[in-house]
Order: sequence, then C-alpha cells, then structure tokens
Amino acid sequence: MRPSRLCLCAILLGSAATAGPLNEPHLNIIARTDAEAARIAGATALATEFDAAQPFESNSAGAATVRAMSTPDAFSQPSGNISFEDQLTFRVGNGLFRKLWVSSPSSTLASDGLGPLYNARSCQRCHIKDGRGHPPEGPDDNAISMFLRVSIPGNPEDAIAEIGDYIASIAEPTYGTQLQDFSLPEHPAEYRLQIDYEEIEVKLSGGEIAFLRSPTHTAVDLGYGPLHPDAMLSPRVAPQMIGLGLLEAIPAADVLALSDPQDADGDGISGRANIVWSMEYDQTMLGRFGLKAGNPTIREQTASAFVGDIGISNPLFPAASGECTDLQADCLAAPHGDQDDRGFEINAEGLDLVTFYSRNLGVPARRDVDDPTVLRGKEVFYSTGCTSCHQPSFVTHRLADQPEQSFQLIWPYTDMLLHDMGEGLADNRPEARATGQEWRTPPLWGIGLTEQVSGHTYFLHDGRARSLLEAILWHGDEAETQRDAVIKIAPEDRAALIEFLESL
Repeated sequence: MRPSRLCLCAILLGSAATAGPLNEPHLNIIARTDAEAARIAGATALATEFDAAQPFESNSAGAATVRAMSTPDAFSQPSGNISFEDQLTFRVGNGLFRKLWVSSPSSTLASDGLGPLYNARSCQRCHIKDGRGHPPEGPDDNAISMFLRVSIPGNPEDAIAEIGDYIASIAEPTYGTQLQDFSLPEHPAEYRLQIDYEEIEVKLSGGEIAFLRSPTHTAVDLGYGPLHPDAMLSPRVAPQMIGLGLLEAIPAADVLALSDPQDADGDGISGRANIVWSMEYDQTMLGRFGLKAGNPTIREQTASAFVGDIGISNPLFPAASGECTDLQADCLAAPHGDQDDRGFEINAEGLDLVTFYSRNLGVPARRDVDDPTVLRGKEVFYSTGCTSCHQPSFVTHRLADQPEQSFQLIWPYTDMLLHDMGEGLADNRPEARATGQEWRTPPLWGIGLTEQVSGHTYFLHDGRARSLLEAILWHGDEAETQRDAVIKIAPEDRAALIEFLESL
C-alpha cells in the first residue's frame, strides 16, 4: 500500500463515518488485533524485487483457491476450503443460478414468473460458465450477455442527502432503468442493440501498430415509443463471477485508505469510493459490485439482477412485473408468479442460495508464477504504475460465520475504487457518486482464462477490446501515464506484461 495514501486514512475515515460506508451489517466481523494488523501490512506490501514470486502469490484466493482446470468449467468450482456440507448448498444454488424461468401461468410453479420483459431466462445465460459476457458478434448474434442501462438526469430533490457528491438520476419514464431485448408473446421487446465500430490506429514502439475499435451503441426498434430526449445509455457486458465473496469481505476501511479524491500525493491517481444506498439495510454503504460499484453486497446485486434481467420478484425488489413501467400497461397487467398468495417469484431462501453460490465461486490458482518472462512482466506492471489502481493484495476480514472468506490473503488486483478513465471510455451516465467517466477498477484474477472459459477475449465494460493490449490502450485520464508508458516500452517488455496478465 502507498504510505502517502495511508496517511490520509484518518481524514477519510472521519468523513466516511458521517456517510456510513464503514458500516458492514452483512458481515459478522471479528476485530483484528494490533499484531494481526502488523502482519497484514507486511503481507500486502508492494513487491520491490522481481527475481522470484512472492510468498503465497500462486494462491490467488488464499485457502479458497481452486486448481486451475484446463476446461471451460474453470470458473465454476466451489471455494477450495468449503466444507463437505456446504458443497451441497453450493450445488443447490448453482441449480437456481442455471434455472430456466418460464412465463406465468405455468404448471411448474417454482419456475414461473419470467418477464414479461427480460434480458435472459437464467443467470447462467448472461454469466456464461460463470465467466465474462460479450457483445454481439455480427448481425445474426443476439446481445444476451449484454444490455443497456438507461436513466435521465434527476432534480435536487432526487438526491440522497446522506451521500456527499451524489449525482441525482432517475429511471427513464417509459423504459425504466435498463432496456430488455426479449419479451413474452404479445408483448413487444423494448429494443434491439445495434453497435457500430470505428477503427482507430495506435502506433507502438518498435514499429508495432495496434488497432482499436471505437463503438457507438444505439437502441433501435424501440417497442414503446421514443426514449426521453435526455436519456443516458450505458452498455454493460456481464462480468465474471469468481471471487465475489472475497471482494465482499475486504474491510471497507482498507478500501477507503486507498482513496485519494484530491490526489494529495500528486501521482495523478485520484480513486474515489462509490457510496450507495442499500435497499436491504436502509443505509449508506460502500459500493463494491457492478461496473461502477453501484451495489454494496452480493445479495443486493443478485436481487437486482433477478428483477432487472429476468423479471423475477424477490424480497428486496418485490415488483411482480419486473422492470415494467407505468407507461407499459399491458406489461403491468400480465400474469405473474406472485399470484394466488404464493409470495415472491423467488423467495428469501432461494435468493440466499444463489447468493451463497455467487459468494463461493472459487478463484483458480495462478500459473507460471516463477517463469522468468512472467516475472519480468510483473516488474513492468509495477514500474509502469499499474498497481496505482490494480492493488495486488488484501487480507479479508476475520469472519465468524464465513470460514471460506475469513482472514485470507488474496490477490485480486483491484482497489475497488472509482477512477476517471477518460472520454474514450465514458458512458456519460452517472451512478450514485460515479460520474459518466468513472469506472470501478475491475479485478484481474482469472483474466488469463477468459478465452478458455468464455470462448473469446473481449474486455472492458462493453467488450470493445479484443485483447488485453487493446484494453490497456483504451486507458485514459487517470491511467493515461500508465498507458503511454506501455506504448513506449520495448516490444519484448510489452509482450512480457501481457504474459504476466495472462498468468493471473
């Protein structure tokens, strides 16, 4: 960790106490001792030598690490330290994660309630093999693992007073908060996603040339009339699912200690925490999940996906009609799975099972950590400043009732903070405190297995990057210095950097 940022911790935590992001009511935390804090500081200190791997570096998820399989199921294993009894719970949750929901009314009462508007019929349809989604690959491909979020600017009264720097936005009046491109019979789908690409040439050192594709995302074939003239659209590809429980168990104080909103240390990096309102706990909390860190917990992220992506009501989001709005009368009036006093379309027990499954998807072990080229690539990663955002390691909370996530040294390569990535990657749509140019630093663990698991190498929030190098070259604003350094280094060092990333 950077000492210049840690010295800000007292200031950050003081202001945070007012907003409430240090509250972690979803975790049963056992406080760290002073001796443990000292051990953690040593274990998570940034590497200064690169002739060998660091201790335990191959175990990306600590004791929860799983064997790196050579099949597409590499992201679908339970935590390596899960108990035999909990493996059954994991498998039941997996069944619900994979379940294909059907429309109401249906003789299969436990599975009806789909839609009427939806993006997919199951969680697995978006998070294919628990991996990364992708944009449509041609005019005949659908956007089943990608969609557009939508909102319009709000008024001052729409702001959340408890959250400083909150940027008010509200649902688009006709289409809600996301656009659904599938629907039940007799209900028009909301839209079809059209993507047009423009190619950009980037010259690299050594005479190499890279080509980037700059996308324009358009909602066409709108089923319910025009969008509001101030509608803000944000393309989102489904992210990989591994290691979520460990990210949830990182102490909020450790994340806030890395925040430097005014760039007090002068390194050009000004990461900020997204502070969001928890529907579950009715309070402000640190945002952790989603591409802009818009959700505080795995359970809340799961619940919002059920209602938004599949149209399934649940205890946190009870609307039986899913994302249907007041201007979609037929959608609101359609049969749904909450009828006949059966309760939510997925009840609290089912939601908890899917949450448990999502929390315990294991992170594969690193490969080739001692390979000389990988070690050289790691040194390049550090020397070019990539660790300013992609914080290599943390130690999770000591937890009384989550042994799989408790007190683990993990290597996710993220600071969990928002960073301004420049106009090139901007979606121009805010989310809580996140501006239209800010994105949460994505974890890098498992990134080298993307092609094996998902069958492609598309990266970034909208899948525009076709390789890890292209993803780096899209970095701007706060990461512009790091991007330019990668452009200028020797080609062999650039290749080593990519090989290091592929080992994660």
